Parts: sequence; structure tokens; C-alpha cells
Amino acid sequence: MKIDILAFGAHPDDVELGCGGTIAKMVSEGKKVVVVDLTRGELGTRGTDETRKAEAADAAKILGLSARENLGMKDGFLVNSEEYQMRIVKMVRKYRPEIVLANAIDDRHPDHAKGAKLVSDACFLSGLRKIETVDEGEIQEVWRPKHIFHYIQWKDIKPEFVIDISEFLDKKIESCMAYKTQFYDPTSKEPETPITTKDFYESLTYRAQDLGRLSGVAYAEGFTSEKLISLKNFDGIVW
Repeated sequence: MKIDILAFGAHPDDVELGCGGTIAKMVSEGKKVVVVDLTRGELGTRGTDETRKAEAADAAKILGLSARENLGMKDGFLVNSEEYQMRIVKMVRKYRPEIVLANAIDDRHPDHAKGAKLVSDACFLSGLRKIETVDEGEIQEVWRPKHIFHYIQWKDIKPEFVIDISEFLDKKIESCMAYKTQFYDPTSKEPETPITTKDFYESLTYRAQDLGRLSGVAYAEGFTSEKLISLKNFDGIVW
């Protein structure tokens, strides 16, 4: 499958929280988007890896993903190893995306920054012809994405650009709340965590609103880029 965007998350729900609005927007424009979760999120305080799997499937339907996969890496113990790199290389070569979205380059959860570096390194290796991978009995062709963009998570990293998600904030929040065991639920009897609070739920709106305020739109999501972005012209810029 040749797709437009391949989005990686260290845990199921990372992609929804970091760039769910952007993905919903891209899908609405006819782009093919696939999400790959590195771990099952099995160390989450609430729920189980099985409930997380079902929630991820529900979120995928809400966003209109072309596919969603899970690489089964060890939650809480991501390492930039050859084994993990090669699992990602196979995904990049399988889907051949123009753009890769990955975790924040620095964040509260150590898996996020580790995941960001792991994906970045694997995307480079994916373009090396002397690294051979096989999928379903066939040798994969090499592929290196044109861009790797990192979404923003817990920490307020200054974005290098933003995407206007004014018409897709509701879809982003809906995809996040598909993770019923993970986020704000006043009826839940399970232990509270930093992401189960009402304030965190409200931050999905007010953080997007603040980036929108700074960029001249209603709501936005921010990204950092691994390389300088070149524009052909000024078309598409919000003035």
C-alpha cells in the first residue's frame, strides 16, 4: 500500500492526542493515513492492553485511518536497538509514506523522546539499499520519507509550524475520548493520573486554541521538523 502519511506513536492514544486533528483533516482531503503504535501501552495505570487495543480500533474508525498496526514493543522500556529499528524499517517500506509523524522530541514520558529518535533513525536506515527486509515472503524495496515531523505532547515545545484544525477539533477530541479507560471519567473508581483529570481533558481545547491564537486561526496543532522546510510560494499561508 502506498500511502501519504505514516504516523507513529509510542503508545496507543499518542497520535490522537498529538496530531488527531491533523490526521482527520488530511483524511477529509483524500489522503491515506496509517498509524503504527510501537507498544500496547500495557503499563497504563487504568485499563489493560486488551481494552487499549479495542479503544485504538475505535479511534482508528473515528479518524478514518486506512490501517492501524501495533509493533508489540515493550512499554516503558523502549530502546533504540537494531531489533526495534528493523521493525519500523519494515513498516516504512511496507507503506512508503511521503511524510512520517512521530512523537515529541522531548516529553514527560521517557518513551516519547525515545520513540521519536527510534523512528527517526529507522527512517534513515529504511533508505539504505544494503539493508534487506522481507515482508510476506518478498524482499521489500527501499524507501525514505521526504519529511519527518514531530507532534507536540505534554511539554510546551515551540512549534516550527502549525496545522489549522479549526474544523476538526471535535473529531480530534472524539478520537481521544475513544480511550474510555485512559481519560476523564467522573464515574471511574480507578486511580487518578495526570491524564485522567478534567484539566487535561480541557487542555485538548485550550492548547489548540492558544496555537490558533498565535497563528491567526481558531484551533491548531504544532509540529517540529527535522529539516528546513522550503515553500514553492505563499499559497496556502494563513495571513
